[in-house]
Amino acid sequence: MSVLMRRAKLSDLDAIMRLERETFTDDAWPEDAMRREIESPHGYYLVAVDEPITASDAADEPGPALRGYAGLLAPSGSEQGDIQTIAVDPSSRGMGLGRGLMHALITAARRRHVTELFLEVRADNPIARALYDSLGFEQIGVRPRYYRGGVDAVLMRLVVKPAVARPADASGAAGGAGAAASGASGTSREGTR
Repeated sequence: MSVLMRRAKLSDLDAIMRLERETFTDDAWPEDAMRREIESPHGYYLVAVDEPITASDAADEPGPALRGYAGLLAPSGSEQGDIQTIAVDPSSRGMGLGRGLMHALITAARRRHVTELFLEVRADNPIARALYDSLGFEQIGVRPRYYRGGVDAVLMRLVVKPAVARPADASGAAGGAGAAASGASGTSREGTR
């Protein structure tokens, strides 16, 4: 099996809520709130599911297993957006799935002309905080005792830079000979709350 990332549908809600409750036991969203988020025209919710490799795999499986989900809120016309949630199934952590979901949300924010992206993360979640740091988010504040159990929320912001496109050289590589000659190189929660 490989993992497929796609837009969330209402038919994914039960699986999303199972992972939501497992991941955020005390801080899980109510199902009706998650439903509104998925249905909202201002939201962009993704799921990562097992993708059958062959048709026989699809016939043998009861349905694709949910490996993770993530959501963005970016109202039309606003230059600000919020990472609402992200969760990765414990069996799928450490494989880059959270990073992939975050990259997809950042790309969606860029397409919606968002220039600043915000999120909140539990102060006691060093893995998620390290992920966000590595993606360029910076800490801008703290909400004391925001989460149940008195855990602080760390507020973070990412300045979303516009996409940069470069012409391809004859071999199809981005940047062409000029980039190679100059030594330039292109770089293109898990349970956050």
